[in-house]
Formats: sequence, structure tokens, C-alpha cells
Amino acid sequence: MRELSLHILDIVQNSLEAGATHITIEIDEDLAEDRLTIRVIDNGRGMDAETLRRVTDPFFTTRTTRKVGLGLPLLKAAAEQCGGRLTIQSAPGQGTTVTAEFQHSHIDRAPLGDMPASLMTILLAEPPVEVRYIHRVNERRFELDTRELREALGDVPLTHPKVRQWLYEYLRQGEAGLWDVEPAGADQTLPGNG
Repeated sequence: MRELSLHILDIVQNSLEAGATHITIEIDEDLAEDRLTIRVIDNGRGMDAETLRRVTDPFFTTRTTRKVGLGLPLLKAAAEQCGGRLTIQSAPGQGTTVTAEFQHSHIDRAPLGDMPASLMTILLAEPPVEVRYIHRVNERRFELDTRELREALGDVPLTHPKVRQWLYEYLRQGEAGLWDVEPAGADQTLPGNG
């Protein structure tokens, strides 16, 4: 995968298939320590010890639609190639936490990619899932929690065209603000019920 955001989408897909109803996505870019950490935490059904042991084997998958599972093995290889590592914590009934660490400045580290587009794919998923997204770059922080967003919107769904448009611009502006870049045309005003 050419962008780390695609790895995040793959992990979230695994979470959804494991029955997760709440997913936390954390991205921590510590430039002083030269570390990039990506963490995805879900409340899905979790994995037993044997599945956890084999989950980074490319010839092992729990999916019935294919015979190999390349997502986590590729992420593990990408992290290790960039002076990092992949760790997975899970237990039956207790969800799963996937953490990928990279040397931030490593020449072979894939770019983070288009997080607003990846997040839109997750936020508009059916059935809906609650998502908490936190992206830190040094001391700057951008956060979105769908529970708060749904409460503010009332009966208006995230899939409403005006909400989708606002949400994408909000994500773009939030991500750009981590780097002191203001995207043109971004509006922070949440669409109302009318």
C-alpha cells in the first residue's frame, strides 16, 4: 500500500468485520523523537491467543472471501522496514488494539496519505460505527468524535449531502491546521437541522 491511510482503512475493515461498534484511531507524529505512531482500538469480539499468534502470517486469514490476509503482514513489514514495529493486543470479548510505529523521517516510510478521504469512508460506513479520531503533530491536536457530532446534528444523518460536504471540509481544515496550512473554502459552521 502506498499510503498509511490505506492501512488504517484495512484495520478498520477488520474491526467492522469483528463486530466493532466503536473505533478509536490515533495518529501521533512526534517530530522531536522522530516517531510516527498509528493506533487503532476497537471494541470488537477480539482474538484468541492462537489467532493473535498467526494474524501477521500472510497465509492466514479468518475471512472466508479469500485465502490470504495481507493487510497486517504488509503493515508489519512497512513498520519494520522503517525502524519501527507492529504490536497487536487482543483477547476474546475485549476488542483489539493495533499499534504501528515508524521512524518518522525514514526515507522508505510511506506518506500518511489522504486522511480526510479515508475518514469519510469510515464515517459513512453502513451500518454506522462510532469513531473517535485523534491526530497529534507535536503539541498540536485535531480531534473528532462522532458521538458529539451526532448529538449536535440531532436527526440529521452524517450521510446528508450538506453534512457530508461540511464534514469533509472540516476534516481537511483540521488536518491542515496541524501543519499551519489553511485550505481554501473551509467553513467550521456545522450544518443545522433546517
